[in-house]
Formats: sequence, C-alpha cells, structure tokens
Amino acid sequence: MKKQINVVGAVIVKDGEILCAQRGEGGSLAGMWEFPGGKIEPGETPQEALQREIDEELLCEVRVGDHVETTAYDYDFGVVTLTTYYCELVSGTPSLTEHAAVLWLAPSDLDQLDWAPADVPAVDRIRSKFAVNAA
Repeated sequence: MKKQINVVGAVIVKDGEILCAQRGEGGSLAGMWEFPGGKIEPGETPQEALQREIDEELLCEVRVGDHVETTAYDYDFGVVTLTTYYCELVSGTPSLTEHAAVLWLAPSDLDQLDWAPADVPAVDRIRSKFAVNAA
C-alpha cells in the first residue's frame, strides 16, 4: 500500500494576483509550480499547518481563509491529499528558502505554468471563481 501524505497549500491573494511557487531542484516534482505549503504534522489543524509552513518556507505570515479545494493524486512516491485555502498576506514579503522562484499572476494567467498534478484542480477552481467574479 502506498504512503498517504496529507498536505496543505496557500492560495495567497494580493492585489488581485495569486502567489505561485516553483519547486526547487533535487526534490520530487522539481521545477513544477505549486501553491506553497507542506505536510500537516500530528496534532495540527490544516490551518495551523499552513500558517507554520508559510512562516518556515516564505518567512511571512498569512491569515487562512476559505477552503478552495481538496484533491488526492497518486504519485509514484505516495498518494498526496492536498487541501488548499485562500490566504491573506498579513506581514512580510515572500522570500525564497525552499523554492526556486515565486511569481504573482492574475488568476486568468495561472494556466501558463507547469503545475504539480495535485494543484491542478485548485488552479481550475480559482480560475473559474475569478472568471465569474470578473463577468
């Protein structure tokens, strides 16, 4: 049976744009884009895990908001269940500690990146939501 990995991702929205993070070289899914976040540790709520991970990975603070999407994807290294939340940047500027790059993109431009498969349903949901709100 494959390893089950529960992770959270932050859909950080600022001035109508979404923060996208490129995975660093040397790890799994190197070079692909994702919503920053990480594993939920024992005893943490998903929201607590997300706040901790953003503090550790991007050296900034977020306020976790509404749920975006939960999806499971069967990778060769295990089954990843990713739960994403909209987040507001409270303090700090995202800094690179683990990622190769970060970009701020309009929701309509998110499909220009090569997203990690588990993140794709959240990308689709965000693009749909913002397309409806823009109409």
